[in-house]
Amino acid sequence: MARRIWIARLFTAAFVALAISHSASAGIIPASVTVTPDGGNFRWTYAAVLPTNLLLQSGNYFTIYDVGGLVPGTISTPSGWTARASPEAFATPIPNPHDTGLAPDPYIITFTYTGPTITGQVGLGNFMFDSTIGKGSTLPWAASNLNALSGATDPNITQTTGPGFHEILRPLVPEPTTLALAGLGLPVIALARRLRRVRS
Repeated sequence: MARRIWIARLFTAAFVALAISHSASAGIIPASVTVTPDGGNFRWTYAAVLPTNLLLQSGNYFTIYDVGGLVPGTISTPSGWTARASPEAFATPIPNPHDTGLAPDPYIITFTYTGPTITGQVGLGNFMFDSTIGKGSTLPWAASNLNALSGATDPNITQTTGPGFHEILRPLVPEPTTLALAGLGLPVIALARRLRRVRS
């Protein structure tokens, strides 16, 4: 019995190590996210990093999905990058994680590299935009780069924090206790109205 547990733990440790090594060679990843007040809005800043053993070439990109409350004209990028925001999904060569099922679509922001080829591990600078939302939610993040060792495309889908689109469209649903109290109170109100009619 102890032998089986030891073997199971060995396989588990090997699986975790493989997962860590694979994630370490994924595409561009968010190193940190900060949000600060900016007038009546909120400035979201993403510090992106190119992991070890990856190439960053002109045309490589990363995309943040489901961005809510984007303020037009506020996107800022480091030198050598361009940005495009759209309420429509981009046709990317990797699986598209965006599928909220809500309408209208939230904004999708894609940052595309236009500079000379560089190799990780290196910080790529700060990518910023303003939003009317200051509360953070979990947003999909996708990137695509080439592996410096194999030359194969190394797509990456992960998560980051950002101004969640569902914070805009989240319906105001009463709590169960509120509904229960309303259910108890309605018959009392109906009875009171009936008694008034009888007296008059």
